[in-house]
Amino acid sequence: MSGPGLSQRIEWIEAGYEYLLAYAAQGRRDDSGSEVRRMLSQMQSALDGLGEEVTRTFAGRAKESAAFLEAVGHDARVASAAIALVLDRSAISSLLIDNLNASVHLRALLTDLFLIDQALKAAE
Repeated sequence: MSGPGLSQRIEWIEAGYEYLLAYAAQGRRDDSGSEVRRMLSQMQSALDGLGEEVTRTFAGRAKESAAFLEAVGHDARVASAAIALVLDRSAISSLLIDNLNASVHLRALLTDLFLIDQALKAAE
């Protein structure tokens, strides 16, 4: 699969999450006039194949971390499924996004990505 690199994916996911935090605080009943669907779709695009991208990036560098890299792929798939559930709704309220933000699956993924991002920076 050819697509955005790992750094770009991480940037899209983090930017999307920041947007979602602000959206959740707005008290909206629906998503009309907002960018929430676009941001969620961009996050979902970044998640598609993320596990494989992480594995490629760290190939040969850290065999001991293979289980963690597999977990990143799993967390990305579950977070993507949660985002798909939200995108499938006819209206996306702030409360719905607040619950997505609170999901342990999305939080686990973000924590994974923070660690990966710092590991990449430390390797430079």
